[in-house]
Amino acid sequence: MKHRKQKNSTHFYLLLGSFFLCLFIFLSAIVYFSPESLSGFDSTLTSWSRIFYPHLNTFFKWYTKLANSSVFGVLAIVFAIILAKFKYYAEALWLLINTALIAGAVNTLIKLFISRERPALNHLVTSHNSSYPSGHSIGSILLYGTLVVLMPLFIKNKKVCRLVQYIISIGIFLIGVSRVYTGVHFPSDILGGFLLGLAWLFLSYPVYLNYRFSLPFKQKRKHG
Repeated sequence: MKHRKQKNSTHFYLLLGSFFLCLFIFLSAIVYFSPESLSGFDSTLTSWSRIFYPHLNTFFKWYTKLANSSVFGVLAIVFAIILAKFKYYAEALWLLINTALIAGAVNTLIKLFISRERPALNHLVTSHNSSYPSGHSIGSILLYGTLVVLMPLFIKNKKVCRLVQYIISIGIFLIGVSRVYTGVHFPSDILGGFLLGLAWLFLSYPVYLNYRFSLPFKQKRKHG
């Protein structure tokens, strides 16, 4: 019964991850072949996100740094060390793979292939390389989103855990908003980043679970 439940859970996450991946591929095709068809979507959401411009300039210029590559890399290593210190080795490895391989290498390759130019707006922060998908969005999903998934390991009180997860999730969303507000991304860049991040998070989660539960078994066989 337990095995069947775990199998159904695995299928659910793989299906959900595949769904987000298909959406990402579909959006990427539009950005590559017909970016002008997204102009209405992008301009509307850009106007909404900048409704308080320039009053929130200082806040968003600071807040967007939470997903800068330098800060992102340091935080990923720090969180991985903390996880390893508490003997959450599978979790530490999953976090590092998520952040280094997908948010780093894969995102860079996609950016080079699509080569979308940045918005023709006043950029409040420095930006490098092409626009789609947003590296900050992918990074925030794969770093902070992984922490959302792992939070029950550290906070046993369900209500408190849920509250922290909601707060982090809102923080991830605001990172996306900050990239549009500061003028360095189109909303569709943010959406693409979130979709790719969620796709990998859900597709890799069953693999992480399988590795996590196999570790005690391997250790027992080794010492048996």
